[in-house]
Amino acid sequence: MRHGRVALAALVTVGGFAIPAVAGARPDSPRVERPLPALTHTALTERYAENRRAVVADARAALTAGDRTTAGRLRALAAPGRRFLTYDGHRAVEVIGDLSTARRVAVLVPGADTTPATFDSRGTASPGGGARAVIAEARRIDPRSGLAVIAWLGYDAPATLSLDVATTRRADQGARSLRRLTGWLNTSGDATDPVRISLLCHSYGSVVCARAAGRVQVADLAVFGSPGMVVRSVRDLRTDARVWAGRASGDWTAYVPKLRVLGAGLGADPTSRGFGARPFGTGDGGHSDYLEPGGQALRNLALIALGRGAEVTR
Repeated sequence: MRHGRVALAALVTVGGFAIPAVAGARPDSPRVERPLPALTHTALTERYAENRRAVVADARAALTAGDRTTAGRLRALAAPGRRFLTYDGHRAVEVIGDLSTARRVAVLVPGADTTPATFDSRGTASPGGGARAVIAEARRIDPRSGLAVIAWLGYDAPATLSLDVATTRRADQGARSLRRLTGWLNTSGDATDPVRISLLCHSYGSVVCARAAGRVQVADLAVFGSPGMVVRSVRDLRTDARVWAGRASGDWTAYVPKLRVLGAGLGADPTSRGFGARPFGTGDGGHSDYLEPGGQALRNLALIALGRGAEVTR
């Protein structure tokens, strides 16, 4: 969704286009998360193969149901070289790079209206395309960095035009899942060589990251296009991470009322001076343009993921 929406619409909007979940189950139906595998090449390869089979099965089911668009999008997720740590028809977590050896991992957390069926459909505004843009830029900056990027749709993202989008209910669910992921990644390091994790949180994804912040061990937390982070300041996040915030000059989230009343609304603007986040330059694009190749925002987010904060432009 581009900038230019009126403020009233912005109050209940933090995402893009609405496409239903793939598998047909209700997003709120109970689901038990499978344990994550050992952080070894063999265990990860087995998990990726298992999830590829699940994607292929859903693509066939969509085709049988006459939904050629969804079937085509899912077939793309099963293309050679794509590796999904999680896939269940509602959630999809893709790994780009080698988690078994990476010492730096960036986790891209998307916002509203994101499903496996839209995982790639909006270019770099989608988790798949955005994560590929981040790792490509990081490799351009430092070909030897060994960075891995995770495109993390590990929660039931709210619909754009819904009450959930103005509350933390879905974000709280996502925060629990995000804590599990980061805790698992932390096990691959040790006291002398810990894995350095960065959370790159777009739109409603910044609410997920805010709700997880105090209970995850990460080096950096960067939010962009945020409608609010529920808290009043960085101090309220209770995190040791460096917290970054940016908003492009053409992003409509600037017009979202920065209020929180009786559990509704998403609170303070993380790009405001009083919030206390480190600002980073984002250019003049719109809400969906942050990870466009060649842009200031993409370069700065890649630098944050690489731990090169001193080079980030303000």
